[in-house]
Amino acid sequence: MCYTHTCPPKPWTTSGHPRSDRLRTILIADEPRTIEKLEAVATRRYEIEGMSEHPTIPEPISSEAPRPSLEIGRDTVRRQVATLGQGPGVYRMLSEKGEVLYVGKALNLKRRVTSYTQISRLTTRLQRMVAETRSMEVVTTHTEVEALLLEANLINQFRPRYNILLRDDKSFPYLHLTGSNPAEWPYIVKHRGRRDGPGTYFGPYASAGAVTRSLNALERAFLLRSCSDTIFANRTRPCLKYQLKRCSAPCVGKVDATAYGKLIDGAKDFLSGRSAEVQRRLAKEMDAASEALKFEIAAELRDRIRALTQVQAHQDINLEIAGLAEADIIAAHMAGGQTCIQVFFFRGGRNNGNRAIYPKHDKTATLAEILTAFIGQFYEDKTPPRTVLISHALPEQNLVAEALSVRAGRKVTLNAPSRGDKAKLVRHATDNAREALARRLAEHRSHAQLLGGLAELLDLNETPDRIEVYDNSHIGGAHAIGAMIVAGPEGFVKNAYRKFNIKDLAPIAPLPPVGRPSLGASEAPRAYVGKEASNSKKITPGDDYGMMREVLTRRFSRLAKAMDTQETDDSMSNTISDNMSDNMAKGKPGLVIVDGGAGQLSIAVEVLADLGLDQIPVVGVAKGPDRNAGRERIYLLGRAPIELGPRDPLLYFIQRLRDEAHRFAIGTHRAKRSKAIGQSPLDGITGIGAKRKKALLAHFGSARSVSAAGLKDLAAVNGISDAVARTIYDYFHNIR
Repeated sequence: MCYTHTCPPKPWTTSGHPRSDRLRTILIADEPRTIEKLEAVATRRYEIEGMSEHPTIPEPISSEAPRPSLEIGRDTVRRQVATLGQGPGVYRMLSEKGEVLYVGKALNLKRRVTSYTQISRLTTRLQRMVAETRSMEVVTTHTEVEALLLEANLINQFRPRYNILLRDDKSFPYLHLTGSNPAEWPYIVKHRGRRDGPGTYFGPYASAGAVTRSLNALERAFLLRSCSDTIFANRTRPCLKYQLKRCSAPCVGKVDATAYGKLIDGAKDFLSGRSAEVQRRLAKEMDAASEALKFEIAAELRDRIRALTQVQAHQDINLEIAGLAEADIIAAHMAGGQTCIQVFFFRGGRNNGNRAIYPKHDKTATLAEILTAFIGQFYEDKTPPRTVLISHALPEQNLVAEALSVRAGRKVTLNAPSRGDKAKLVRHATDNAREALARRLAEHRSHAQLLGGLAELLDLNETPDRIEVYDNSHIGGAHAIGAMIVAGPEGFVKNAYRKFNIKDLAPIAPLPPVGRPSLGASEAPRAYVGKEASNSKKITPGDDYGMMREVLTRRFSRLAKAMDTQETDDSMSNTISDNMSDNMAKGKPGLVIVDGGAGQLSIAVEVLADLGLDQIPVVGVAKGPDRNAGRERIYLLGRAPIELGPRDPLLYFIQRLRDEAHRFAIGTHRAKRSKAIGQSPLDGITGIGAKRKKALLAHFGSARSVSAAGLKDLAAVNGISDAVARTIYDYFHNIR
């Protein structure tokens, strides 16, 4: 396995080379067998060919690299073709800045890469990609299956612009039964992330709600503890869950290890699909307890059986009719240039829920291509079930099935049924995909109408495809942050949200009172501090204008710099997916909204004018008289404030944008404040360690009293010299 660059490479070994370590991180980390196999293949090849030297690493590309050009891109690919063999592998197309543009796999690398030099046969999207290509990297593999696995891993890692991308970045939750030894009192809990801890994992579940419902039912049915080890070790009496008959209280010895072990075994059997066997066993125990006149025990067993019955009753699809106990159903529907993929999870004969996913792709992509790319990326971080039912047959279906089998470590069947009970299951999932996509398109049409109405209301030259909304949050100037949210044609773009820690805030002598955080500049009117005050080196605590100036300056200084260095030829400027506008990709807003009235608007207009971005329209949104929601006023430069009707859809849209900015700003502020709860104002003073801090607090009683103390009072503390007292006094009184 090797990397190949545009310059003729020298052969090299993987052993001991730094790029070999990086390659290991690129491969599938949860499949050591696959990694070892690939490394063994590479080592075997190099031993046969007698390769020992390291490759020549290409020089860093200059910032003065040529603009996108089909001729330069084609020549780059042609030089690469001369170094390639006829075997399978994975190739990466790189831009002039080293950005990964595209990741592809091929059974015959030379033949596949050669196709990119035939420009007239390429689609517009691929022509753009070739025009941006300035170098390539290639990894050869032993089989096409290895290439397919590596391709999916690299796509998930680099998120290339020209690949079909799985845009759902949420991890799927699991149920985690910790440990297996009853003497360790295992517990069951929701889990997200890596599954490398001790115990057994059951899932995945489609949503947190689905796993919560299962967890609640399991607590009632098997009485397993769900508290952490710390809480468990410090209990002296049963918690409320014991009173509610949702825990057997092993923390205080209400159940012994043997009986608790039986509960664990029952939970494992139920989650593994042997629910009927578990119910029969509980029913037998209930009958025995009833015959022995132990009616309380019989009633508890009855309630446990009822809980198991309830968790099995909420099934939208019955897998038993299809003879399946463990399967994923993946169905896709395309309309309006967009695709919805519905994934249903079935484990242990139960429906673990479903999720609608909308992959990012070019409009020319077919459903088969989208499903192939989706399946590879979707199972990159999760183990496939034994059966995967799909709505459309894939051109390389056997290859994809073999790759899934390698990942799972057992045989995985990939099937697109056309008749029978399995086909009914797939049709049900397809209907869900169709309905979900129809709802999404309807929402988008409504959203597009609102954007068009907003452009007309504000007299914009074009409909904004990227709206940025800014807000500040603080308590009396403490823990101040600025927040930016982004909205586009498809709604809120949460991965583009940004927070700004206010850097130029002057120190606050008294500690802030505990209370509700400010909602920003529009929350409480303040006198406009003017240009001189806002341009001072430090921002006065509570100066919303100064905070807004700092946030906007930091944000748009970066944009202005990026626009100066990334100017491209007009004919090739649109180098992005058809599903994303040019402004959205570059981060240039079509409209800026600041929370506040005329003062905040003047700050924003001034900042953009100073940076040469005065072509970006700016508006301010402030609450109306008496701060009544529904009477918001929209401030524009050189125009009277606009006040919309209380039932105007545009007013609801603007309120939603403003409220989302509030939510993000306040949430970020609270997180920052919570992090600072365990910190003391004394921690920031040079020369004040644990002993001196303890002496100061013991003498004055609180950090607030220390901040208000005079020089003589500070020097009177044991261990505080005159010089240290001066340092403390200067710190709290902002003397430099």
